Amino acid sequence: MPPSTIRTRTEGRTAWIALDRPPLNVLNIDMMGELQAALEQTLPQSDFVVLQGAGPKGFSAGVEIADHAPERVDEMLTSFHAIFRRLARADCVTIAAVHGHCLGGGMELATFCDFVIATRSAKFAQPEIKLACFPPIAMITLSHLCGFRAAADLILTGRTISAEDALNFGLLSRIAPDGELHQSVHQLLVELGGLSPKALRLTRRSLWRLHADEFESQLRAIEQVYLHELMPMEDAREGVRAFMEKRAAVWQAR
Repeated sequence: MPPSTIRTRTEGRTAWIALDRPPLNVLNIDMMGELQAALEQTLPQSDFVVLQGAGPKGFSAGVEIADHAPERVDEMLTSFHAIFRRLARADCVTIAAVHGHCLGGGMELATFCDFVIATRSAKFAQPEIKLACFPPIAMITLSHLCGFRAAADLILTGRTISAEDALNFGLLSRIAPDGELHQSVHQLLVELGGLSPKALRLTRRSLWRLHADEFESQLRAIEQVYLHELMPMEDAREGVRAFMEKRAAVWQAR
């Protein structure tokens, strides 16, 4: 059996879930399945769930590019989006603890959480457009988080932004000094831990229910575009091939 890429531990009312696939915690299909299983186990019995990236390089550099191949992309998208559908139905509070690289699907995962705490040196990007692709979850969530203009900027350029920019855009809850991420997350947990657990769960569930139906319908629609319009495009396939072959992509002239 390959080593587990998801590590979980519980401290009182808090479950900690670490993405652990060195060096950049890139999410492949097997890892997505492990993460989904960890969420199914921890979400119902925890008041707080903290998602973090193992190792020094970052939270996650996104989804495995090889899993965008035509024979795997459907399974990849189903597996990845199952994580967000489960998070949207959770009662407990979710927190992303981010350091280093937080890119692509990693940024989608982090910013989907209720709270996002990032170190000052953390970097964020949705670089999918550079492979002639787009980020389905971010297409839905970013405009709610930071407004249409900022969402279009991030998605259509794929540019990398700093933690300070991400905070100003409304993508982060707090910035922690480098080396003090755990302390900042602990401080938030202390704040939340002094509140009524029942009221927190009811409030979190009610808050998400206001948007859950809209999110689900938008996700189904964007999945259809991604699988049946984007992925059959030659440029999308060329973008994936070029990345895998470590060369510049050659785009069609139309």
